[in-house]
This record gives sequence, C-alpha cells and structure tokens, in this order.
Amino acid sequence: MGGGGRANGSADSVRQRGLAKMAEVYGTEFQNYPGDHFAMTADHLFAEIWSRPGLTIRDRRLILLGALAAQGLMDTAGIQIGAALRNEELTEAQLHEIALFLCYYVGWPNGTKLDILVGTIVAQQKKAARKQSEPVGESESSVSSEDASK
Repeated sequence: MGGGGRANGSADSVRQRGLAKMAEVYGTEFQNYPGDHFAMTADHLFAEIWSRPGLTIRDRRLILLGALAAQGLMDTAGIQIGAALRNEELTEAQLHEIALFLCYYVGWPNGTKLDILVGTIVAQQKKAARKQSEPVGESESSVSSEDASK
C-alpha cells in the first residue's frame, strides 16, 4: 500500500491497526508518517504479519532475535531487546541465556555481541528508571552539597 489510497476508510483502519500493533510490539506509541516505507511497515508488516494468529509477540521476538543475531544486526537486535524488557516478555536472565544458546548456532562472536548488548541495554533501562523515580531537584541538590563541602 502506498501513501495514496487514503480516500476510503479501510486504508485508515489498516493504518490504525498497524500503529496499534507497533505500539504493542515496542511498548511505545508511534505517530503516522508519510511515505511508502512507513506505509509498508505499518500497513503490511505490523497490521498483517505481526498480527497473524498462531504466534505470540514474544514468540515472534524470539525468532527475530535469532535471525538478527545470525546476521550480526546488533542495532536492530538492541531495539528488540529493549522492547522485550519494557513489555516484560523476557527477563535479563532469559536474554543472557538466549545469547549463550545462540553462540552455538550463530557463532561465538555474534552470540557474545548479543550478550554484551543485553547487559548494556539492561543497564541503560535501570539508569533511566532510577532517573524517573528520583524526586525533581534531588540530583542537583546532592551535587551542590557535595561541591559546597569541597
């Protein structure tokens, strides 16, 4: 589906289904973007493929992580790891176990890169969660009181 077929309600409902599935898969809201690339992503990949019955999002994510690791596509694997953690589909321990398991099938270098990436993303998410739970101004006051005592 290109960017042109919006006159009827069905193209809009397909786009809405795609955007809703993207939000479900990644644990964050997506806005509608123009262009054929985004149209194919939202309208076909997410509204149709990720929405098919028979596999859960978690099942699809596990398959995708294996495929990405096999190709050494760690940037995209990182997006999937972050989403799996946000959506509580996989734990840190499970993700490390996946990386170890994949070492035997995708090679030690790619499996090891995936394992390191899991650790990095877990640390980033924990740091972000700490920042969000900090009362406003707490970090500045602790820094200024430390600086004042020097």
